[in-house]
Amino acid sequence: MKEKSIFNYLINLIEKEKCIHVVLLDPEKISFDKLKETSKVIEEGGSKAILVGGSTGITEKLMEKVIDEIKRGCKLPIIIFPNNISAICKNADAIFFMSLLNSQNPYYLIEAQMQAAPIIKRYQLETIPVGYIITGEGGVASYVGWARPIPYKYSNIIAAYAMTAEMLGMKFVYIEGGSGVKNPIPPDVVKIIRKSIDIPLIIGGGIRNHEEAKKIAQSGANIIVTGTLIEESEYDSETLLKRITLINEAIFSK
Repeated sequence: MKEKSIFNYLINLIEKEKCIHVVLLDPEKISFDKLKETSKVIEEGGSKAILVGGSTGITEKLMEKVIDEIKRGCKLPIIIFPNNISAICKNADAIFFMSLLNSQNPYYLIEAQMQAAPIIKRYQLETIPVGYIITGEGGVASYVGWARPIPYKYSNIIAAYAMTAEMLGMKFVYIEGGSGVKNPIPPDVVKIIRKSIDIPLIIGGGIRNHEEAKKIAQSGANIIVTGTLIEESEYDSETLLKRITLINEAIFSK
C-alpha cells in the first residue's frame, strides 16, 4: 500500500474511529513461511496497519524480504519500527522516526537518528516522528535501548515525558510496556497521559486480549499495538483471526 501520506492515513482513521489497532511483527519471532497468511488474517480481522521490527538481530536484507512477503498477503500500510539503523529498508511505506526519550545513552536519543537521516532521505521514506517512552517492566527493549523504565506509580513523570515529546514537535507519543510482559500498562496511567497531551497516544506491551484492549481504548489510547498475541497464535490462523477481530470490535464499540 502506497498512500500519499501514511501519517494522514493514521490521523484520518483516529479522527473517525478514535482508536485503532496496529500489529507489530518481529521478523525474528514469526516464521517466514507464515507471513503471507498471517498478514492476510491481520487485514481481514480489521487491523489498520502493520509495524515491522524488533529489539535485536534485524538487518536491512531481512527487513526487505519480510516486507515483500507481507505485501503478498495484504494491502495494509507497512511501517518500520526500527531497533537500529540496520532496520531501514526501501520497500516500507513509512518509518516511525523515534527517539527513546528515557534512554541513558545519547545514541538512542539522537545519534542513531542522525545516522539514519541520510539513508531515509535517499530511500525517500516517509518519516513519522515519535516520542518513545519505556515504562513498567520494560522488557528487552529497555536493555537494548539503555532505558530506565519508569514505574507506573510515577505516572506524573511518564506524563511529563509525553508532554516533552509534544513540545519537541513529535507527532505521536508511544508508551511501551515491554514486549511479552505479563500485564499491559494500567488504564489509570493511560488516562493520566492522555489528559497531559493533545497529540495521538500509542500504547503497546502486554496486551493479549480484547478485554484489555477495550479498557486501554476507553482510557484514551488512539493506537493499540499488539505483537505477542500474533506470536502465540501464529500457527493457527482461525484462532488468530478470532482474536484480532475481537480486539477490533472491542475497540470500535468502546
